[in-house]
Amino acid sequence: MSGAAPPPGRSAVVCGIGSYVPPNKVTNDDLSRRLDTSDAWIRSRTGIAERYMVSPGTATSDLAVEAGQRALKSASTEQVDAVVLATTTPDQPCPATAPAVAARLGLGHVAAFDVAAVCSGFLYGLATASGLIASGMAERVLLVAADAFTTIVDPEDRTTAVIFADGAGAVVLRAGDAGEPGAVGPLVLGSDGELSHLIEVPAGGSRQRSAGTAPEPGDQYFRMLGRDTYRHAVERMTATSKEAAERAGWRLDDVDRFAAHQANARILDSVAERLGVPAERQLSNIEQVGNTGAASLPLLLSQSAADGRLTPGHRVLLTAFGGGLSWGATTLVWPETQSV
Repeated sequence: MSGAAPPPGRSAVVCGIGSYVPPNKVTNDDLSRRLDTSDAWIRSRTGIAERYMVSPGTATSDLAVEAGQRALKSASTEQVDAVVLATTTPDQPCPATAPAVAARLGLGHVAAFDVAAVCSGFLYGLATASGLIASGMAERVLLVAADAFTTIVDPEDRTTAVIFADGAGAVVLRAGDAGEPGAVGPLVLGSDGELSHLIEVPAGGSRQRSAGTAPEPGDQYFRMLGRDTYRHAVERMTATSKEAAERAGWRLDDVDRFAAHQANARILDSVAERLGVPAERQLSNIEQVGNTGAASLPLLLSQSAADGRLTPGHRVLLTAFGGGLSWGATTLVWPETQSV
């Protein structure tokens, strides 16, 4: 599904950003002590050197609250009209985690709900939050993307355990003008449910539960068919990036910073090469934080703004790909933001 830009004079505008990773750093050498792998093997196939993982008892909401607090402080506000949480790892199957996050942030009885689109979650959440603002239902929205992905990854599976990590990123969006810095550009979203088996957790849902049988060993863990996922990720992120830029009236040469979901260094390099984006215009933090699921894009934007790689006026092209299959892309001109 492709969406047009919000009506002139009423657009969602980024006015605050924050991020958080748990304190437990895990290096490749740490993983190699319990898995049949090595630092060299992990780096060569993923581009990852270290990542952060939750400690026992830490949940997705804990990560989300930390990032949300920082985004609210960055936006110099203590109140929003809605909270949207993009996650694949809610604290529990029922209820949604967003209301608990809103309550812990002291936001009162605001609308709060979860969005599930795996690693595309931030862009799907951005579309949802933008719609609330464009329709006039909200003046400000807190969008948080948070995942404790290591809680659903098989710790003994070296193909996934070395890639996925935990973290959260958040933005505050306010109603503003479509032409001002920070305004969310045209959003391009898509999905292909016929390929849902490429990225899945087989057990735990109504299909397995209604069968009346115990899940097969390992079915409670996240699975990914890497080779096929790689191909579709590259194709979809390339195509949607081109479409989003075109809808915004940009040439790819106009892009100052390219921010893609930090899935795997090889995927990132392939997409950038197809788009013709030189290395100096690519934003990346996968070496330091790994693949943090839905949190990947806002975590990348937050860290890049904090360390000066992303500065006001930069034209940013964003894209992501995840389970579903799902994908998306959009554009924005980076605004003045307060680092927290």
